[in-house]
Amino acid sequence: MAENNVLMYKGHPLMRKDNLVYYGSMADKYIIMLQILESTNVSDLSVATKVSVQLQLTDPAVKSRDRVVKKSEKDGFYTALDVGCVWLERALASK
Repeated sequence: MAENNVLMYKGHPLMRKDNLVYYGSMADKYIIMLQILESTNVSDLSVATKVSVQLQLTDPAVKSRDRVVKKSEKDGFYTALDVGCVWLERALASK
């Protein structure tokens, strides 16, 4: 199957690996990293209850601990993604 079927949300790619979700393109200056810290089961479906949000630089020359520009913890995945969208849009607009 082709790998070009990338999930898009508000014009930016959204990719998941286990409990990490990356929002944005590595070609841009910033991305959002969402880490699911806690989840509960609701009707046999795992639902995120606590999510860490980080606005990060994509520059590989910067040390990994220095890449984090902003960070926060939110209750629920949608709330975290909503905050991440705002942070990413503002960061990319301020080039």
